[in-house]
Amino acid sequence: MLPSLFISHGSPMLALQPGASGPALQRLAAELPRPKAIVVVSAHWESPQLLVSGSTAPETWHDFGGFPRELFAVQYPAPGDPQLASEIVELLHADGLAASIDERRPFDHGTWVPLSLMYPAADIPVVQVSLPSRMGPALQTRVGHALASLREQGVLLIGSGSITHNLGELDWRAGPETITPWALEFRNWVVDRLAANDDAALHDYRRQAPHAVRSHPSDEHLLPLYFARGAGADFSVAHQGFTLGALGMDIYRFG
Repeated sequence: MLPSLFISHGSPMLALQPGASGPALQRLAAELPRPKAIVVVSAHWESPQLLVSGSTAPETWHDFGGFPRELFAVQYPAPGDPQLASEIVELLHADGLAASIDERRPFDHGTWVPLSLMYPAADIPVVQVSLPSRMGPALQTRVGHALASLREQGVLLIGSGSITHNLGELDWRAGPETITPWALEFRNWVVDRLAANDDAALHDYRRQAPHAVRSHPSDEHLLPLYFARGAGADFSVAHQGFTLGALGMDIYRFG
């Protein structure tokens, strides 16, 4: 059975400058059985209610600005999987969650950037599930639980966000050896609570975790962690690191 994963996808430049995360993602993909399909909850698809991408051939969306021309030339032409999208909607409905199909949704960079490093051939079908971020961690845990059975069918479930995400406090000159203490303290608290399987503390992280609001001024980049955790089992760390001083690049495995 495949695990579920939480991937810190970092800057879109990860696609061209993979640093330490690229080899870690490549190793992880090589260790896993080849997925039949991939389902991603990305921090970059926020929505009022649950949506599931149903396109047969999603476009690659360069949903950012100010980056080199080479990045805008990158394409990730993986197919969609409308049948899987319909199955996901049925699983969500069975759990009492309202959801519908979005037949036009493209791949945002929270999806195609890490997948371009893990599965560069872009030959595995990919479906995205949206992030109703205003509904907080509990909903994402529930969505993960609802879709967990897909792992038994050879579907890889991924939450794509960032373990810390305060773009206003990044040091753009910092090397990989520079780690901001408050970001490290927050990351270590999350890892400790994940290892303890402390559901209550994790769901209440904004009050209990050190530097929580500083690490996540808004929490859309942490919420995919709860999807991965809800869908998976035993927690382990696949990769740890920071870039630009305070942007956590951790990768976690559940199951």
